[in-house]
Amino acid sequence: MDHPAGARPLTGREVPEPATAARRDAIAIPDRLDATLVLVRHGESELIVQGRFQGQAESPLSATGRRQAELVAQRLARPLAPPALPLPEGPPLAIVHSPLGRAAETAVAVATAMGADDSFGRAIPRRADDGFKEIGQGAWEGLLGSEIEANDGERLAVWRRRPMEAWAPGGERLIDVRDRVRPALEELLAELATAGRPGSIDRPQVAGYRERATDQPWTVVVGHDGVFKVVLLTLFDLPLERFWMWSFDVCGISVIELRAGRPVVRAMNLIEHLAGLEDAGAQARSDERAGSGAL
Repeated sequence: MDHPAGARPLTGREVPEPATAARRDAIAIPDRLDATLVLVRHGESELIVQGRFQGQAESPLSATGRRQAELVAQRLARPLAPPALPLPEGPPLAIVHSPLGRAAETAVAVATAMGADDSFGRAIPRRADDGFKEIGQGAWEGLLGSEIEANDGERLAVWRRRPMEAWAPGGERLIDVRDRVRPALEELLAELATAGRPGSIDRPQVAGYRERATDQPWTVVVGHDGVFKVVLLTLFDLPLERFWMWSFDVCGISVIELRAGRPVVRAMNLIEHLAGLEDAGAQARSDERAGSGAL
């Protein structure tokens, strides 16, 4: 039987999903879809500065986070500036973002920069989608990592090592996160399919031989480290046990291209646009947090 989120025995194990269930739960990618998804994590928040677990707790961007949002917005508004981002030409179809304030604030910066840039020539539609909200971390939200280690250290250790076996008390299980991510992602892909035209896999697929796709539709998604991990596992049909294989820095850019319905990583966690930040400690804090289990 299922246990309430975060309340199951730590000695137990999540029942593995049978292969038939995995296929049933696979995301529906439109047939022969040629399109691009750009994933952008939000800027540094005040809770990140304090070393506290966020989850779905609200936390505004810090001063550094606002500057990070401006820099990633400028980069996306001028994607062909050297070194060029692997993006189609023209404006994105939409900017979709988590409704949490730190993601919304970052998305507004991106929309503002794109709308002000002459190369796009029009405002880009922006909307919030609950499907891309960060993973809920229940009783851990707002607590320092050291507090959780002291009071719930065993559960935290299992979460860091085997995330299908333990999660924050009152928080979300990864399987439940995937269940809300999948329809949100399918909606985006369906919109891209409607806006574009079917492609073919019978063309050069090796970098350097393949012609650059210039007329594909593309969409920007502004969200969070934890939910983006699940987005990629869902998109690439990988097991949730692989949760920790991806890492997303604050205001990093990742580009996933759909080639005739087959997802391909074109860029992962680009952060060169943040190199000029005066607060050099922001990256160190991000690296430390990436290994802590905090979302």
